[in-house]
Amino acid sequence: MKDDTRAPLYDVLQAGQAIKKFVAGRSFEEYEKDELLRCAVERKFEIMGEALNRIYHDEPKILDQIRDHRDIISFRNILIHGYDAIDNRIVWGVIEEDIGRLIEDVNKLL
Repeated sequence: MKDDTRAPLYDVLQAGQAIKKFVAGRSFEEYEKDELLRCAVERKFEIMGEALNRIYHDEPKILDQIRDHRDIISFRNILIHGYDAIDNRIVWGVIEEDIGRLIEDVNKLL
């Protein structure tokens, strides 16, 4: 793996860990009511998607080892371009279902 690929992998890891920290002990209802929390989580998702997109352009074979990498990149695009139609339940579902697996996959690569 190229050194240039490690930096965005660390960015993905740090963003995922930050999301877990931000929502720790919070309910969906709290998430939905807290605009600052939602903005912070969405920003970290954007970072993760962009970092994976950069890896895709530099070393696409690495992404074969990250489950659902295409979905994560697509999710980033939805957050940025479809900002006015974001469904908080979908974001919360991604937090509950996918962040842990992503962190696990990236840790294995690093």
